[in-house]
Amino acid sequence: MSISRRRFLESTAELGAVSLLATAPAMAAGASSKFFVIGDWGRDGAHHQRAVGTAMAAAATLANPEFIVSAGDNFYESGVSSIHDPQWRTSFENVYTEAALHRPWHIILGNHDYRGNTQAQLDYTAHSTRWRLPARYYTTKIALPDNRHAEIFYLDTSPFIRKYAGTTTNTTGQNPHAQRAWLDAALAKSTARWKIVIGHHPLYTALGGPGHDQPDMIAAFEPILRRHNVALYINGHDHSMQYVEMTGISYVTTGAGSETYDTGTPSRQGYCSGDHGFLAVTVVAQSVHLDFIDIMGRTVFGKTLSV
Repeated sequence: MSISRRRFLESTAELGAVSLLATAPAMAAGASSKFFVIGDWGRDGAHHQRAVGTAMAAAATLANPEFIVSAGDNFYESGVSSIHDPQWRTSFENVYTEAALHRPWHIILGNHDYRGNTQAQLDYTAHSTRWRLPARYYTTKIALPDNRHAEIFYLDTSPFIRKYAGTTTNTTGQNPHAQRAWLDAALAKSTARWKIVIGHHPLYTALGGPGHDQPDMIAAFEPILRRHNVALYINGHDHSMQYVEMTGISYVTTGAGSETYDTGTPSRQGYCSGDHGFLAVTVVAQSVHLDFIDIMGRTVFGKTLSV
């Protein structure tokens, strides 16, 4: 009996998700919080976007994450024009259709989103049951056992990249200094057991060097992350999956939601891959577990961060 490519991917992703839960006990632990992160995805379903969505739905059916995070570059090549732009359907609503993906999506903006109408992406929050972009930067909290919690700090990083000045990536009117002061104060005030920061652009990557590391981001944010004992920074932008540790902080790139490239060998000790996929994060009181999952539902890299 013949089987469609879509059903083949769905079946394989389901088997891979079962394997994921079996090989990563933290994902199945009862006293935990789980969320997925996908970056750089909005291409009308093309460049394996739909296959990544199918794998993510299969994993979500079993792992039941509380929410999904978009790490930016939500619509290529130039964002959306309004809340009525057809890309809301062709790149989002009609791609991530499975019931398991109808849960809150916490959104941040990427540089390609800044080529369009970024305010429309904020406004779409009022027109969607799952799209949540309440402000250009904001926080959410995750309940943990023993009355503890984790806190996620969502950033709007494009205004910090100086090369965008005067280009079609129009960040005019945004105040990076105010955002940086906000993050510094919010991290200082936070009593969270785990502080996780998510932005579109990386600071450090496993590949390193020009085009991968972002010096503007390092200058703006590394001192703040270190001062407030942030354990984990997650980003998109680089169309790959990468993990590296620098100065006691774990830096995770998950920008493989659609178009990717052959990364080659990392220049730093860590992990990098041009596989299409997404990141699964499990938070418990004493640890954070990370899994990169590809379009076949396989865990291609796993890492546990402990206190």
